[in-house]
Amino acid sequence: MQLAGVRTAAAGDAATISRLLADVIRSSYAGILDEIPMRRLISAQCALPRIRAEIEIPGGAPGWLGWLVATDTEGAVVGVAAGGVPVPGEGEVYALAVADGSRRHGVGTALLAAASDRMRSYGAHNQRVELPAEPDPALPFYTHMGFGPLSPRRISRSLL
Repeated sequence: MQLAGVRTAAAGDAATISRLLADVIRSSYAGILDEIPMRRLISAQCALPRIRAEIEIPGGAPGWLGWLVATDTEGAVVGVAAGGVPVPGEGEVYALAVADGSRRHGVGTALLAAASDRMRSYGAHNQRVELPAEPDPALPFYTHMGFGPLSPRRISRSLL
């Protein structure tokens, strides 16, 4: 799998984002989250009307920087990320997911870099993530990317 690039999500990407995010949550948290918390997480994070609305917010909303998609050389979406700067100086990664077959090919790193660049351009000097579970399967990735613990499920790193 070769990464073609990262771009801002378009309206036509909403269903793909919803499906990819739900698939990644199911595969990543199977055996970690019970069925009801898993359903709640998918319902909250992957609702197609919500993702459509978030993509179509003209000019963004206060603190919201939008969805990004990573594509392979054939144009298929292989990863997604969303984030914002909800508090001055503090960036927040709301979602970062990479399709199972595209992991360990730099997709997550490219998405996080693009999201971080956006956050810096809006004045963020720190970046945080809230993980859905403890222990979380994404923790090794974030630790490798320089994040450290704020609490058992919240991690942070400097963007300076």
